[in-house]
Amino acid sequence: MEKNKNAVCTTALIVINVGVFFILSLIGMTEDSMFMLDHGAMFVPYIVSGHEYYRLFTSLFLHFGISHLLNNMVMLGALGWNLELETGRIKFLIIYFVSGLGGNLLSLYLDIKANEMVVSAGASGAVFGLMGALLCVVLKNHGRVGRLTNRGLLFMVALSLYFGLTSSGVDNAAHIGGLVCGFIAAAVLYRRPRVVSRHSEF
Repeated sequence: MEKNKNAVCTTALIVINVGVFFILSLIGMTEDSMFMLDHGAMFVPYIVSGHEYYRLFTSLFLHFGISHLLNNMVMLGALGWNLELETGRIKFLIIYFVSGLGGNLLSLYLDIKANEMVVSAGASGAVFGLMGALLCVVLKNHGRVGRLTNRGLLFMVALSLYFGLTSSGVDNAAHIGGLVCGFIAAAVLYRRPRVVSRHSEF
């Protein structure tokens, strides 16, 4: 079966994220934690005590400032395009949201354990999930899918984690949780295309 060459879901996710950011920028400051909290960011007391579980989802579409947004959208575009064309739209969306929610849940758990009250948001957990999923897809295809190789993806994963761990204000738990969830989700959902050979006899 021929793959659809248009990564519609990846494009739609980018448009939605940019649209949300643009709207919020018109009515307030996206770098203000209280403003972001009022519009769906994650915060332990609101989720655990207030039972506002929807924040695990809404926070995936919020970004603290233009740099935060652009960094995530560039990675979403590059990784999402490749993954969506390989897995198909439905599986891609499942991987994306499982990764994002999984990353947020790990972040929430570790914040509770450390008794830290942090306002957090961003698509980076889901984006790291795409990275983990692509790594799984490449491994299932014997180390290469198009221009992607397992060595290149491993280098990207290591570099991304390094920058996160050596930078301040980064939710590394969401990154790691998303990465692991993305890899597992792809391992469950993705099947390598079968190559069918045909021959004619005269």
